[in-house]
Formats: sequence, C-alpha cells, structure tokens
Amino acid sequence: MTVDSETWQNIWQTLLVIAVGLLVWLVVRVLVRRWGARIEEKLASTGELVARARAQRVRTISRTLSTIVFIAALVVVVVTILGIWGVPIGPLVASLSVVGIAVGLGAQDLIKDMIAGMFVLIEDQYAVGDVVQIAGVSGTVEELRLRTTVLRDLNGSVHHVPNGEARVATNITYEFSRVVVDVSVAYDVSIDRAIEAVSDIANGLAADPDWSAAIVDETQILGVEELGDSGVVIRVLLTTDPDERWAVKRELLRRIKNGFDDAGIEIPYPHVTIARSDRPD
Repeated sequence: MTVDSETWQNIWQTLLVIAVGLLVWLVVRVLVRRWGARIEEKLASTGELVARARAQRVRTISRTLSTIVFIAALVVVVVTILGIWGVPIGPLVASLSVVGIAVGLGAQDLIKDMIAGMFVLIEDQYAVGDVVQIAGVSGTVEELRLRTTVLRDLNGSVHHVPNGEARVATNITYEFSRVVVDVSVAYDVSIDRAIEAVSDIANGLAADPDWSAAIVDETQILGVEELGDSGVVIRVLLTTDPDERWAVKRELLRRIKNGFDDAGIEIPYPHVTIARSDRPD
C-alpha cells in the first residue's frame, strides 16, 4: 500500500504541529517556573511576613499558569491537526457544544469548584504554606489546584477539599497571627498585682532574644476579661510570626505557670466540698 504525497504532507504537518505545540509549552513552562522561583526567592530572602506570604502566592500562581498553558496548547494542537486532515470544524464544534451542555449539567460541581479555585488565586485568599480552615477542615495548604485544595492537618492526615465547598475560608497565618491567652486568678488575689505579674511575664518573653523574632509587635494586656465562677480572667494578646504562634502560646503559658508559682498567685481550679455529718448512723 502506497501513501500519496498529500498524506505524507499531512503527516509531516501533524508532527510539526505537535512538536511546535510541545516546544511552546515547554518554553512557557520553564519561563514561568524560573520567573516564579526568582520572585519567590527574592521575596522570601527579605524575611518580612508580607513578602513571604506573597512568595507563597507566586508559587501557587506559577503552578496554575503551567497547567493552564498546557491545556491551551493541547486544545490549539488538536484543532490545528483536525484542520490539517480536513475534518470540518464547524459541525464538530456544534456537536461538542451539545455534548458540552450535557456534560456541564452533569458536572456543575466540577465547574463550580474550578471557578472557586480561580477566585481563591485572584483574591489571594490563601496560598501554599498557609494554615487555613475551610469546609470544617483545618491544616497546612500543601497544594492549591483549580478544583481542590490539599490540606495536611496536625495528625499528618491529608484532606482534599473541593474549592466550591469553601464557602468560608479562614486563613490563620495570613501575614501575621495573634495569640490570645486567658489567665484565670483566684478572687482572693489582688487583681492589680496579677495583671502586673502577667505583664512582666509577657514583656519578658518578648524581650527574650530566643523569642523576640517570633513576636512582631508589642504585647497587649487587655485587662479583666471576665468575672468567672471560680476566678477572674485576664486576657493577654500577642502578635506573632504566623509560623510561631503555637510555640509562642505554649512558652507564654509555661512562663505564666512558673511565674505565678514563684509569686504565690493561685490559679483557681474546681473544688468539691463534702459536708460531714456529726449525726451517728
């Protein structure tokens, strides 16, 4: 069986289109990755919280751009190849439109998830590396895709959350975090003395060279927050590096416990009193 010159020409044109499409995608992919890596490195090297958050966003956007470029190149290559082989594009597009409507009706959730993913990127709601809470699940964002967000929680479990389900997205580590600590002291303790002790402990933590980099603003002693059933609640507020908020909170609680023990300030706890009866059995 011999192949005529026109068929050979179509084959060579098809191979050329595939090669050009593949080359364009590879070049754009390399350029996008280099651009993203360069900007990410430049921002992250500053050490500033805002810059590091922007670096995470650049990383996420560069990955998404690579995917979009691949899909666009694939569509162009397929359409061009069909044109080379003389396949009528008009009827095919009309048929695909009907199929697209049917598929769209059955894949509304998929389309909703992808649109929501685009808005997550455009609005910079969260990025790779942020700790977020979405759709009742909290964890560190390991990957942000057009359809899903991949979270890893504290236990190491990985959650794939459809972006369309994230009606409310809480970013716990956006630019900075706040640590709120409520300290309860007994009613028979002078409240002014207790507030002064808490203030000294919190300021001492902020002045400690080992912890000063993790605390990015002055500590705030908000004062009496509540008159509880068993004690008076004092509220402390610290603004911290997003990655250090939990470590700072644990260290502050440890220092408050040790400081109260040294100052003789009692932290109340539930007591159970059992009345003794002198009546003989």
